[in-house]
This record gives sequence, C-alpha cells and structure tokens, in this order.
Amino acid sequence: MTDALTKLTTPFDFDAPGKHCDFIRLPHSVHRSAYGWLPLPIVCINNGDGPTVLVMAGTHGDEYEGQVTITRLVQTLETEMIAGRLILFPMANYPAAKAGLRTSPIDELNLNRVYPGDPNGSLTMMIAHYIETELMKRSDYALDLHSGGSSLHYLPSAVVMFDENKERTHRIQELMRVFGAPYSFFFPGQHAGGGSSNDSAVRQNTLSFATEMGGSGTVTPDCLEICFNGVARVLHEIGVLKNALAPPAENTTRMLHAPSYDYFTYARDVGLFEPKVELGDEVQKGDLAGRIHTPETPWQSPTEVFFDADGLVVCKRVPGRVERGDCLFHLGTDFTS
Repeated sequence: MTDALTKLTTPFDFDAPGKHCDFIRLPHSVHRSAYGWLPLPIVCINNGDGPTVLVMAGTHGDEYEGQVTITRLVQTLETEMIAGRLILFPMANYPAAKAGLRTSPIDELNLNRVYPGDPNGSLTMMIAHYIETELMKRSDYALDLHSGGSSLHYLPSAVVMFDENKERTHRIQELMRVFGAPYSFFFPGQHAGGGSSNDSAVRQNTLSFATEMGGSGTVTPDCLEICFNGVARVLHEIGVLKNALAPPAENTTRMLHAPSYDYFTYARDVGLFEPKVELGDEVQKGDLAGRIHTPETPWQSPTEVFFDADGLVVCKRVPGRVERGDCLFHLGTDFTS
C-alpha cells in the first residue's frame, strides 16, 4: 500500500448526521463507457455519540447470506435507532458480487487476499485500499460476513484468525459468544497469507471477526437467520444499536480452532470425489475421508484420502469434480484460550 489517496469517491460525508444511501464510485473506463464508474452500494447511519461499526459482505461474490443480512439491516434500521455510526457495505467486491463469483471477473483477484491493496492498482486492489484506509480506519469494530460460496459448505460459524494477543482474543471471543452461532472457529495465523480483512483490522486497531454461514452457492434459510440475529446481537452489545432486534442466543457457541494445516484435507489426485463423512461428524486421524475416482481410466482403483488429525468436520467441499490441491474438508478441535 502506498501513501497515495484513494481514487474511489464517496458522495456523502461519513460525519454528517442521518441515514445516507448511495454508491461509492470506482473509476472504470472501458470501451462502452469512457468516463464510467462502478457503483458500490453503501449505507452510513450516523446519530450522535457512540462507536463506529463496519458491517460488510460480498468480499466473495458467491457468498450470499451476508449480502442478504445487510440488505435486511438497511431496510430495518433508521437514524433514531442508532447511537454512533454504522457503515453497511453489502457488495464489497462489487464486480465479483454482481457476477456471483468468488473472484472479480475483471482482474481475477480475491479481495480477501490482497489487503492492504493499492490505490494505483487494479480494481480489486483499489477496493481493498479503500476499505482499509477509508472504512476500517474509521471503525472501532468490524464484521466481515462470509459463507462457503460455490465450492464449500460450512457449519454456521463465527470465525477469526488466531492472534497471539490474548487480550484481543478474549474480547473477540466475548463478541463471538454474543453473536451466538453454534460454532466459533479460529483459523491458523496467516491463513490468508497476510492479505485478509482480519489483517487489515489488526493494522487499523479495529476489533473484528467474520462468519462462515453455510454455502453451496445458495442462501441457506437457517444460516441466514443465525447471521442476521447474530449481527443484531453484536450491534446491540457494542452499543451502536439502541434496542435489541434479536433475542439472546439460546445455546453456548462451541469454540474450535485448527492448530495447524494438518486439520485441512486436500485432494492429491484429479477426478470425482466421493466423501465418506458429513458436516458435524467427529473423526480421528487416519480415518477415511473419501475416495477420488477417475472415470477417464475406470480400470484404475480410486485414490483414498485420509484425515491427518482428530476433530469435528467444520467444512466440506461441494463440487464432485476435484483437482490436486482442492480443499475437501477442514476440521476443528476444541479451543481454550
């Protein structure tokens, strides 16, 4: 990231009181539109003293529960319901979200791998720089709403990268408990190679966590309700939402983590994957995870895939066709800080 200013423009003042609904303008000059811009929808509700909270989704365009959750919040919340400032950003990587793709169809980049971005880079790099320097920098708290997208399906979970700062970890755990998903999961440190929104939040001293809500390239109704209610509970707990929109969580979230990448299971061959376990199963190291069949050479025996750790199946691959290096499952084991 350079010290240059963002080239994206916001048509309202984040400090102005009231509810502002508009589009961030991302310059995009193409054959059909010489002086055009892409419209990134954003809503800012500002009302007096209180924290600033960023809630965003659409980091990956094929992950839908978060986008719907933010849409519902925009239509539900009015200025008098807020104490402080709430920024709602439902289609963070707008080109990807518009196309329903994990990565941008324009520059093929994954927004959650390129923070802190570059104001002079490609469109996704410019978006990342804007989020970090204009949105995250303003925010005391942030929620980045994800799901499994087209290739994965998750147990409904609140998630965050492992952080050796115990005070920060404790505060995030408390908010995860308030969120109230059935599971809360800590990824290994540097899970996204240092380029995630979580890394951006740490740099900007913003207290943040994310979600993984279902997936399979669909909107899962039960995950959607968990996501909406969880966000509403956190906003009320933080104090930016004056009155509760959701009841307290009924159950205690189960805290899980992946201590290493032994908890991730990958395809080591090309073919059709036959899973032998399901989401929510408890497995042990050495258990059969599945088989990869090769109909191109049907006389060839399938390749067996085994788990390298004990744990709960938190995430499962959706498409049957796999390539070497595709994630098939990942596991979690109980976490105590």
